[in-house]
Amino acid sequence: MEIEAREAIRTLKYRYLRTLDLKRWDEFADTLCSDVVANYGSPSGNLPAEFRGRDQIVDYMRAGLGGNIITVHVAGHPEITVEGDTATGSWSLEDTVIFPDDHRMIRGAAYYTDTYRREGGVWRIATTGYQRIYESIQSTDGLPGYALTANRWAPA
Repeated sequence: MEIEAREAIRTLKYRYLRTLDLKRWDEFADTLCSDVVANYGSPSGNLPAEFRGRDQIVDYMRAGLGGNIITVHVAGHPEITVEGDTATGSWSLEDTVIFPDDHRMIRGAAYYTDTYRREGGVWRIATTGYQRIYESIQSTDGLPGYALTANRWAPA
């Protein structure tokens, strides 16, 4: 049973990141408990900041990462401990955020620390957050040969 729970939590975290990157806000919201607490630590975004509740987190992400902003979040090295209907997890994270209109790109790495809760047989994220290992900002204007040749979010 614990193996199945760990696999369900792995799938949950991957879905959280995929729906964030694909801006599927309703699906993203469904990965979170209604009373979720999130602490994100990004110096470039004037963070750390704490968010309380699913709606506050989704509204923040939708506003901050909407439009033609590109995000890619890659997580791995999960360490998951299950205790009944709750669990804890740690994940390595590498992320890239491209702001085409501002000609900027942010790259970084961190470790997520999460808690999970199973409600009605469904695992969701109860708390999430990370502290940066590093974060860098680059002007894409200053990168020799840089050209953004595809952007799913660019206006037609």
